[in-house]
Amino acid sequence: MKRHLLSAADLTRSDAELVLETAEELRSLADRPIKKLPALRGRTVVNLFFEDSTRTRISFEAAAKRLSADVINFSAKGSSLSKGESLKDTALTLEAMGADAVVIRHWASGAPHLLANSGWVRSSVVNAGDGTHEHPTQALLDAFTMWRHLGSLDGRRVTIVGDVLHSRVARSNALLLQTLGAEVTLVAPPTLLPVGVEGWGVETSYDLDAALPKADAVMMLRVQRERMNAAFFPSAREYSRRYGMDARRMGTLQDHALVMHPGPMIRGMEITADVADSPRSVIVEQVTNGVAVRMAVLYLLLGGSESALGGTTDVAGDAGKDRTIEGADGSATAGGAA
Repeated sequence: MKRHLLSAADLTRSDAELVLETAEELRSLADRPIKKLPALRGRTVVNLFFEDSTRTRISFEAAAKRLSADVINFSAKGSSLSKGESLKDTALTLEAMGADAVVIRHWASGAPHLLANSGWVRSSVVNAGDGTHEHPTQALLDAFTMWRHLGSLDGRRVTIVGDVLHSRVARSNALLLQTLGAEVTLVAPPTLLPVGVEGWGVETSYDLDAALPKADAVMMLRVQRERMNAAFFPSAREYSRRYGMDARRMGTLQDHALVMHPGPMIRGMEITADVADSPRSVIVEQVTNGVAVRMAVLYLLLGGSESALGGTTDVAGDAGKDRTIEGADGSATAGGAA
């Protein structure tokens, strides 16, 4: 992997598969009484969130702590940022504190790229969602969830439904799933498909009922009303009728097909409660998998990229014992930190 994770486009197929395989090893920690590894002991991860978030921030925090990293949560509200401090000054402050990784969510598309390429920080930068642009770790956890249930994604058909225009999740998934060999179809009202979508390499459709029978996985997207400044559809009821997932539509899916949602859900609009809570739904599992995938990303960026690529990758060994990870150059590091 590269030094930063800013876009799903940054990941080659081998990079993405390395993250998925590492996450599979780390996923077993969720079922253990002791859920910590010493892999990033002594490292500092800063969660820098300029937008409200619960799911993503807690997921990154849990991931870093399970790898024994020190975590600093930095929220725009109640900080100097609310007094007008610039991103540059905040970045220089974090650099002075010795941050090893900065996980950033920002309302402005491109902010993580600016932070990573400006020279303000020497730490690794992880994009946790920037505006309506991308959310690469969400795409990785979605792919990981599909991979665990469906096996190889080569030739699999994934249908992404809803507010594609404002969705960073849709963009990152479209990029990553194609890298992993899947065929992606975006289904949305014409007003919620972005200009230039024909250049994404995906199929588009306005007819959800036609797309469902051939799908191996269906991902429902949240309608992002907070980003809408116009009437993109007549009413919530009309949207639900045309693009909501209900029991009738779920009945048209193949027996193995998965129902997914990046969360938070608007029950009754994008997805009905009986579908969200059905055995076919993997929405709760996505949350669990998100911690494992973000552990894998932090581990590979900060502690294990060399050892994972060139040596032993038993990152999910006995959490109660010191471990030795062999690096690509044959050197060994005790305690699991590389």
